[in-house]
Amino acid sequence: MGGRLFTISFFVLTLALIYSVGFFKFPRAFTLLLTLPLVVGFRDTIYLAYRTIPRDSRFVYRYIQVLVHGHMWKDSSVLSIFEENARKHPLDPCFYFEGKKWTYREVEQLSKQVTSVFLARGFQKGDVVALMIGNCPQLICLWLGLARLGVVSALVNPNLRRHPLAHSLKATCGARAFIFHSSLAKAAARIPEAVANLELFSYSPGDLQKPDTDSSDDVDASVLSRISSLDELIKNASSDPQVEHKPSYSDPLLYIYTSGTTGLPKAAVVPNSRYLFVTIASVYMFPIKKNDVLYNPLPLFHSAGGVIGIGPALLFGIPTVLRRNFSASSYWDDCAKHKCTIAQYIGEMCRYLLSTPPGPNDKTHGVHTMVGNGLRPAIWTRFVERFNIPNMREIYASTEGNANIINIDNTVGAVGFLPRFFPSSIYPVDLVRVDPDTMEPIRNEKGFCIRCGAGEPGLFIGKIHKGLSTREFHGYVDKEASKKKVIFDVFSKGDSAFHTGDILVMDELGYLYFKDRKGDTFRWKGENVSTTEVESVISKIAGLVDVIVYGVEVPGTEGRAGMAAIVNQHSSLDLVGLARKLVDHLPAYARPLFLRVVPQIDLTGTFKLKKTDLQQEGFDPTVVKDQLYFCNKAGEDYKPLTPQLYQEIITGAMRL
Repeated sequence: MGGRLFTISFFVLTLALIYSVGFFKFPRAFTLLLTLPLVVGFRDTIYLAYRTIPRDSRFVYRYIQVLVHGHMWKDSSVLSIFEENARKHPLDPCFYFEGKKWTYREVEQLSKQVTSVFLARGFQKGDVVALMIGNCPQLICLWLGLARLGVVSALVNPNLRRHPLAHSLKATCGARAFIFHSSLAKAAARIPEAVANLELFSYSPGDLQKPDTDSSDDVDASVLSRISSLDELIKNASSDPQVEHKPSYSDPLLYIYTSGTTGLPKAAVVPNSRYLFVTIASVYMFPIKKNDVLYNPLPLFHSAGGVIGIGPALLFGIPTVLRRNFSASSYWDDCAKHKCTIAQYIGEMCRYLLSTPPGPNDKTHGVHTMVGNGLRPAIWTRFVERFNIPNMREIYASTEGNANIINIDNTVGAVGFLPRFFPSSIYPVDLVRVDPDTMEPIRNEKGFCIRCGAGEPGLFIGKIHKGLSTREFHGYVDKEASKKKVIFDVFSKGDSAFHTGDILVMDELGYLYFKDRKGDTFRWKGENVSTTEVESVISKIAGLVDVIVYGVEVPGTEGRAGMAAIVNQHSSLDLVGLARKLVDHLPAYARPLFLRVVPQIDLTGTFKLKKTDLQQEGFDPTVVKDQLYFCNKAGEDYKPLTPQLYQEIITGAMRL
C-alpha cells in the first residue's frame, strides 16, 4: 500500500507541476487528459488516502510528541516529576475532593509523613504494601510516600471480602504490610491465614468508607489486636524524611489488579515507565491542555481512574476533581460546579447517565471531551446529542498489556484505528487471524501470523519490544500467568506479542471495532455467538437494562445454549415483546433459550458485568432462586422454566 501511495503521489505532483507552469509547453487540457486515467485507475486508493491521511498524520504527529517527551528519555519517576511540580507550584490545586482543595504542597507533605512512618519501620526497595482504601486524595499520598522508599503499592479493591481478598493478598502480590480503612478491620480479621505474616495498619482518612455490613461473626480477635493506627503514626511523623533511595524510570511503582470479569483478579505490574507513558500519551492524544480541569469519578484502584485520571494532575499540573463513588444523578452537576472540561467514563456508566431524568446541566456543564471505554455503539449518538459532547475519546487498553489505541475523531463505535498508509512494521499493534475456538493465531506456510484484512475479525495484539516503553510488556506479578499472554514468532523469527484475548474487526478505513472477548463467545448450532452483540441487542430492546449473556451446557447437545440474565427492578420487563423482537434482531442460533430475571447484577470495580457465577449456576430451577424462563422456538413467548420442563430438557425429551 505504501509503494502504491508513493507512485500515485509522484505522478500527481508531477502532472500538477506541468499543469500549473506549462512545463514542456503542454496545453493544460492535454495535461488533464493525462491525469484522468491515473485518477480513474487509482480512484479507490486516492479516496482512501483522502479519508485517512489527515487522521493518520495527526495521530503520528501526536505519537512522535509522546516519544520525544523529555520524561521518556530521562531517568524520571512519577515521584520526581510530582516533586518538581510541587516545588514550582506549591499552592496550585492538585485535587478537589468533597469541598476541599488539595494543593501540591499538602499532597507532598502528607506523602512525606507516610515515607517517615515506613522508613522508621525498616521498609525498603522491593517491599510490597497492599492498600485497601476507597477513593480519596490520601490514597494517592500513601502510594507516593511508599514510592519514595522504592516500596511497591498493591491497590486492592475495597469491596473484596474473604476468598477473593485473601487471594489478592496472598497469591498475587506478596505483601509485607496491609493498610486498610478502619471500617474494614473485620474484613481483614476474617482471613487470618492470609494476613498472618503481614504488618497491619488501619487508616481513617475522613471516615470515607462505608461501614462493613457483613453480619457474620467469624472474626479472629488476634488479628484485631495486631492492628496499628496509621493515623497516629502519621500525625507524629516528620515531613522531612532523610531518604537515600532515588526511584528510577524502570522501578515498579504499583500493582494494579485486573477487574476480574471472568475470574479472580490478577496483579499487573505498573512500573514508573508505564505510568509515565500512559499519562503522557493521554495528555497528547486526548489532548489535555494546561487550562483543563479533569473530572474523575472512577475507582482509583484501577488504571483508568488511578493512572489516566490521576497522572495529569501529578505530572502536568492539571487539576483533577475526585469523587468517592460514581453517581449518575450528580455527574453533570459536579462537572458544572467545578468547571470541568474533560470527564471520564467507563463500562456501563454512560447508559446510567442516559437513564437519569433531564437536568439543568445536561448541556451546560462545560465538558468538551469525554474519555473512557465501553460506550456501546447502540447508545453512542443518543448520548452525544443529549449531553452535547463535542469529543468522545473511546480508548482500548488493558492494565497488564501494551496494546493501546484511541478513537481521535469521534467515529461512532470505533475503539481506535490502524493507520492505512504507514508501514505496519513500525506500528505497535496489529490484527491477526485466529482460530475462534482455541483463540490460537492461524499461521502461514512459514509459521508466521497472518494479518487481517478489512471486515475480517481477528485477534488484537501488541508487539513487544523490551526496553521501549511503548511496546514493553510487564505482565503480571505471577510470571506463569504472564507467559500465557505472550505469543512468539509473530511476523518474524524470535519476535513476540501480547495476546489480548480480544477479537476486533477493522473496516476499510482502518477503524477498529470491538467484537468479542476471550470467554465471551460460545458455539451453538454450529455457529459462534458473540455475547457482547447479543447483550447490546437485548439491552436496547428491554430499555437499556443490565444484561449478561453466556452459554450454558445442556446434556446431550453440542456446544452451549444461550442464556441471558436480565435486571427487572420495577417489574416492567415485557417478555412477550422481547421474544418477538429478538426474532427481528438476531439469528435463531443467537437468541437466548433461557432467561434469568434478577433484581440486580454485580459489577466489577470498573463497571463491567460479572458472569462467572451466573454461568456456573446454569438453569436448574432447584438451584437458581431467581425466576427462570425458556423459549425453544422463534416467535414463541418465554414461559416459566418448571422443574418438570427442566427434566424434559436435560433428559432429551425436549429437543432443542
